[in-house]
Amino acid sequence: MSATTDSTTSPHSGHRARLRERLKRDPLAVADYEVLELLLGYGLTRKDTKLLAKELLRRFGTIRGALDARPDELLQVPGFGPGLMALWRVQRELLARYASSAARQREILATPDAVARMAQSRLAGCPHEECWLALVDARNGLIFWERLRRGGIGQVPVQPRDVLEAALTHKASGIILVHNHPGGSPGPSQPDLMLTTELQRLAPRMGLRFLDHVIVTEGDCYSITQSKRI
Repeated sequence: MSATTDSTTSPHSGHRARLRERLKRDPLAVADYEVLELLLGYGLTRKDTKLLAKELLRRFGTIRGALDARPDELLQVPGFGPGLMALWRVQRELLARYASSAARQREILATPDAVARMAQSRLAGCPHEECWLALVDARNGLIFWERLRRGGIGQVPVQPRDVLEAALTHKASGIILVHNHPGGSPGPSQPDLMLTTELQRLAPRMGLRFLDHVIVTEGDCYSITQSKRI
């Protein structure tokens, strides 16, 4: 009796099975495009995804660049349609929530760099400005990490009162403000500097420490209180 082919089986399933086996044996032996190829295969189950994976790396440089790319950029890549966009959103959200779980473990935010890493996992590729608030205890352990405001392409309106009320509500000791500059320089604008100055003035009066205002882009970040790129 001759073997029959299951109509639901992808013609590329054998290749993907071998890739998954290599990944299991030695993850570092699997090339970046092959990792993307496997991921894309969960959205395009019956299509060869190797060429698409290579094209994503060619356009965006790295796996991180591909995952952080804006939706409009991704949808310009031939073969990358709405189905894959849904998969990308789930993947991005999973990584962002993994990073934000630091709050549950009271991760110590001792440096602007630690803040920036957490923020970039959430805000990289975001097409509009968002302001996020990291609140810490007396040991700088993270107790709260949430979006404070969502703005437009070029600004996000935040008042000092919004920040201070949140800090008092959550019984925080220290405040770290974070926002993104979509596709631009991480350098602070005049409103960014004014907001920082006002919070530095008001926070001590309420028994709070204003620790930093960090600005992030897709590949860069800036600490206003340290006045340098990090």
